[in-house]
Amino acid sequence: MNYVAIMAGGVGSRFWPASREEMPKQFLDITGSGQSLLQMTVERFKKIIPESNIFIVTNKKYVPLVKEQLPTLADNQIIGEPSRNNTAPCVAYTALKLAALDPDANMVVAPSDHLIRKEDAFLSQIQKALNFAASNDALLTLGIQPTRPDTGYGYIHFDKQGVDGIHKVKAFKEKPDLATAEAYLASGEYLWNAGIFIWNVKSILKAFRQYAGDIYDILSQDTGAYNSPREQEFIDRYYPTTPSISIDYAIMENADNVYTLPSDIGWSDLGTWASLHTESAKDEHGNAVLADPIELVDSHNNMIRLPKGKLAVIKGLEDFIVIDEGDVLLIYPKSREQEIKQVRQQIHEKYGDNFL
Repeated sequence: MNYVAIMAGGVGSRFWPASREEMPKQFLDITGSGQSLLQMTVERFKKIIPESNIFIVTNKKYVPLVKEQLPTLADNQIIGEPSRNNTAPCVAYTALKLAALDPDANMVVAPSDHLIRKEDAFLSQIQKALNFAASNDALLTLGIQPTRPDTGYGYIHFDKQGVDGIHKVKAFKEKPDLATAEAYLASGEYLWNAGIFIWNVKSILKAFRQYAGDIYDILSQDTGAYNSPREQEFIDRYYPTTPSISIDYAIMENADNVYTLPSDIGWSDLGTWASLHTESAKDEHGNAVLADPIELVDSHNNMIRLPKGKLAVIKGLEDFIVIDEGDVLLIYPKSREQEIKQVRQQIHEKYGDNFL
């Protein structure tokens, strides 16, 4: 059967001050749709995967939030990590858990906080990838057709000779400088790496045994614990001892059976306020406004989010981020938004956890 593991344990520090330690961005209605990003992700996958086969992987401290937002999920579908050890231990844990439920399981690993405008195209590609993974010893990643030379994403270099739209991956590339990104785009041989993976549990566990045996050995020493009353105790004891490493570094960059499915799905990782501005509806002056009431005068290309019912009067502002969360007001140039993560750290050092 097909399953999906939705990763929902991050902090979303680049979306500070809206995204906080106690309420990260995946649990927020960041788009003004009436649903959190996590809820939107679950609703999307429910169209092709039974709700009983949807698992949420999160930090233990967020399990109550997941239960609150997704009350129809069973307790066993909410996986609580006791520590943040990056994505490789997370994937290994989930694969072992699903393998104990269904030794032939095909699984999707997907972030909880991405935006996908072309849902039908996305689900069609996921289904195609699942079908391929079911009959091939392959590790698939969904590659996003780039629309611009973006320096904020990792890239996938793929073999243009494919079979039925599925292509062998030559290499993964780190975030490039602008000149390199422009060359990638011009070549037609590169895709954005969205961090969406598809494989059979047998294939991914084989890869862990081969390329990340330390993680596999730690988490497989008591496979009988999975989906039993002692699973959490076992995980609480051993999971924090796993190396902190991403699935890309641990597996994808080492394996020789990695494939990609180039996809045009209207994707955004919603990693920053500027990316939300790009994806949001805007007024005639390019302002993306999540606020009512508001008075804007001679203001252009801003990203504005205010508490409901709070009036702001803004004049002469251009290309700024304005985020008012009540206890924190952020006014920052859009062109320098990559600094927000560091600003958050500086606030932490100066004021402690009060505003995180």
